[in-house]
Amino acid sequence: MDRSTNLDIEELKMTREQYILATQQNNLPRAENAQLYPVGIYGWRKRCLYFFVLLLLVTMIVNLAMTIWILKVMNFTVDGMGNLRVTKKGIRLEGISEFLLPLYVKEIHSRKDSPLVLQSDRNVTVNARNHMGQLTGQLTVGADAVEAQCKRFEVRASEDGRVLFSADEDEITIGAEKLKVTGTEGAVFGHSVETPHIRAEPSQDLRLESPTRSLIMEAPRGVQVSAAAGDFKATCRKELHLQSTEGEIFLNAEKIRLGNLPTGSFSSSSPSSSNSRQAVYELCVCPNGKLYLSPAGLGSTCQSSSSICLWS
Repeated sequence: MDRSTNLDIEELKMTREQYILATQQNNLPRAENAQLYPVGIYGWRKRCLYFFVLLLLVTMIVNLAMTIWILKVMNFTVDGMGNLRVTKKGIRLEGISEFLLPLYVKEIHSRKDSPLVLQSDRNVTVNARNHMGQLTGQLTVGADAVEAQCKRFEVRASEDGRVLFSADEDEITIGAEKLKVTGTEGAVFGHSVETPHIRAEPSQDLRLESPTRSLIMEAPRGVQVSAAAGDFKATCRKELHLQSTEGEIFLNAEKIRLGNLPTGSFSSSSPSSSNSRQAVYELCVCPNGKLYLSPAGLGSTCQSSSSICLWS
């Protein structure tokens, strides 16, 4: 017990000594000329800092106002921007849209109640390319002409898909039931025309004309010209030839008239026949096939009037 008491006394002495040393350090005299250094930003630096903070705040407010104004003017919504709407099927444009650069799309559709209009100040060009980027087809709508460049051009009917018009390097096919030419000058063909039927409009005339050259109609099994309710006229300036190499020329009509045939002279010995007007003539044929008329008599008078064959 004496030993523990001694330990407690020693600890008290050590604590007292530490307290005295700490008190003496606090009571030491301070230097009179000690300098103080303030901590922080003062003076013109502080004013510049406040100015830059204020300028940054104004810039942020202006940017926020401009952003809100752009969103309001461009009509930004969750679905799109302005007339541009983003849907599940693609992009939908409403109203008039202008494209300053090429447009690459797969399909272009208009609304069901409005047409699709493509407009340009110069021309509208639609190009089609293959997987290698090579140009395979082109459609150009310009101010002077509409040009299509492709291997084959087709126009089909909307109902059954029937080809109405097709053109390629070899031929041009018109599949319509009727081809109608309404121009005042008609249709001009630079080469031959093959057709099974040529017909004019009802109550209209059909005219085939070659102004400076000949007009030839050929058919291996025959050419038939029919006028069911009118006349058939063949007019020429020089000669009209009817030729059949193997068959015959058949004229079938109630009356056959040959006008402007030359008339031969015949002197009759009968005085009564000279005074009366000649009303009956005899049709005669020269050896070269020329026809002429000779006044009819009691017998044949062709031999007496055959002098007309000498100067024919």
